[in-house]
Amino acid sequence: MKAYTTVIIGAGAAGLFAAKHALAGGSVLIVDHAKAVGEKIRISGGGRCNFTNIHAGPANFISGNRHFAKSALARYTPTDFIALVRAHGIAFHEKTLGQLFCDGKATQIINLLLEECRGAELRLGTGVLAVSAGFELDLSDGTTVKARNLVIATGGKSIPKMGATDFGYRIARQFGLAVTETRPGLVPLSFGPQDLEWMVPLAGVALPVRATANGVSFEEAALFTHRGLSGPAILQVSNYWREGDAVTIETLPGALPRLQDLRKREPRKSVANAVGQLIPSRLADAILAKTPYPGNMADQSDKMLMALAETLTLRLKPAGTEGYRTAEVTLGGVSTDELDSRTMEAKRVPGLYFIGEVVDVTGWLGGYNFQWAWASAFAAGTAIGAGLK
Repeated sequence: MKAYTTVIIGAGAAGLFAAKHALAGGSVLIVDHAKAVGEKIRISGGGRCNFTNIHAGPANFISGNRHFAKSALARYTPTDFIALVRAHGIAFHEKTLGQLFCDGKATQIINLLLEECRGAELRLGTGVLAVSAGFELDLSDGTTVKARNLVIATGGKSIPKMGATDFGYRIARQFGLAVTETRPGLVPLSFGPQDLEWMVPLAGVALPVRATANGVSFEEAALFTHRGLSGPAILQVSNYWREGDAVTIETLPGALPRLQDLRKREPRKSVANAVGQLIPSRLADAILAKTPYPGNMADQSDKMLMALAETLTLRLKPAGTEGYRTAEVTLGGVSTDELDSRTMEAKRVPGLYFIGEVVDVTGWLGGYNFQWAWASAFAAGTAIGAGLK
């Protein structure tokens, strides 16, 4: 039986980055049942990897304990990872809202991580069949290994076709740790037949909106699909939506002054044709077919324009989400009550660590979840690397 200082299960963003720092404390083995490392990195950001967000902070994360992520995020910041990206000569750019992407391919980030954790042993296509209380791991390659420290970086249940499983949650429960309710996050919303009747003909229509669920709003783009609604604004509010709740979609944010200006510019146009200059005409027609406004824009009083602004605000009740199949993240996970926020170590199981998406910390869309992967991996890896555990 071969013994290692640290065994890391999961060769994704968090696992590889933890290995980089844990190497300072001794030997490291990384195990993953996938045949390639960092598959979620490879597909992220349209293949360019939205590797962090310059605005990342505790307010951008959802957790049962809103204070838990503060320590890790403060000790490893976006600036720190940006410096590492620059040191590897990777060109990048900022898109909207502080999102940073590689100019080239996402594989540049994978190569960065592999270079940084050089010295760690990597076993791909190797599953973990069993884990004993003494951190003895039976592997699918027929070997058994032993670890002083065991780091669980297996992610959540999102995108199962890429190999996502509930393995990390099962390990947590095996060692007596609580796992909070898990559900799909950053996921498109689906609707019932009554709504789809008018939505499906709009498939492919996109526009900037203000979307709100349970009092939390995001101003980004929404996209109509054959199943309902997607796009950044919808993915963001999906994290706050719960079954049975309604969502509000302002198709024309700040509508009243914009409609008043439109009345001055286009007094002779019909309401539907005029509104079609501010939002996609197919959407304007669909909304105003249900609530028509007779006459031209010049005929609309301020009171009528206020009513029109309300009409352009959709209040919808989703039937559900598209589930883990298309969800970018998993909400919930290993309870933060069980973990030391400074090291990510289980309080009641010395030497057992949970990092990244498997923990009940979920970021917004836009690079935040990668920043949590880097920060939580740094917290665990440096604790191990410094020989503190």
